[in-house]
Amino acid sequence: MQLLDRPLDRAKDDVLTIAGRTFKSRLMTGTGKYRNFDEMCQSIVASECEIVTVAVRRVQTNAPGHEGLADALDWTKIWMLPNTAGCQTADEAVRVARLGREMAKLLGQEDNNFVKLEVIPDAKYLLPDPIGTLEAAEKLVKEGFAVLPYINADPLLAKRLEEVGCVTVMPLGSPIGSGQGLNNAANIRIIIENATVPVVVDAGIGVPSEAAQAMELGADALLINTAIAQAQNPAAMARAMNLAAQAGRLAYQAGRIPVKAYASPSSPTTGIVHAQP
Repeated sequence: MQLLDRPLDRAKDDVLTIAGRTFKSRLMTGTGKYRNFDEMCQSIVASECEIVTVAVRRVQTNAPGHEGLADALDWTKIWMLPNTAGCQTADEAVRVARLGREMAKLLGQEDNNFVKLEVIPDAKYLLPDPIGTLEAAEKLVKEGFAVLPYINADPLLAKRLEEVGCVTVMPLGSPIGSGQGLNNAANIRIIIENATVPVVVDAGIGVPSEAAQAMELGADALLINTAIAQAQNPAAMARAMNLAAQAGRLAYQAGRIPVKAYASPSSPTTGIVHAQP
């Protein structure tokens, strides 16, 4: 029984640390694309997440589906991650990040300096601008923000963002909302191998098996929105993603067997009693 307890005990103490703040959950969720507030609230509870990202511009402008969002959730239990969604340039992103920090303060999170940095000029594929992202990150770090940049799965860019002071890197698995899964697994693996800050796989995950796969690679956390919000039963999918994140993390810690090109018998080949002819 003691042998079974050991990995579970380690899992209980296994926390995610971002900019000195610790979280038990390794699943982050979003607030967009839900059919209604009830489904959103139920899903966030079911996911057991502690970090929820909010599009600052959509809340500020009361965009459809975001009216009253700031008051819909209990921000004493959830850490807000303001994001700069909708920003096409570095300057826009910096301005919106400042608004996000003020929004977090108004909701009682006085010490919240987190920002999910998105600079996306491409309306068709929603791919982040690497140059604009790096430019904005440098400015925001100097202003005291804890910057979590959303990027393509580019190992060199990830390392550069880490060097300028970003507290995580957030490579996409595949384009936002596409549900294509991990199209960039090889590059994500390189990013994880070289990173000294948490790596959060963000965008493209469609089903729990893909969430588990990302965690099995060694990702520190996931950010999943569309796959939950647009599921037929969002709350059930949120719970499934939470379990997948936990399973993938535990599997990564356990250490998988090597991949072989040939079979290896499960039963020992020595000491076999041979039948007499």
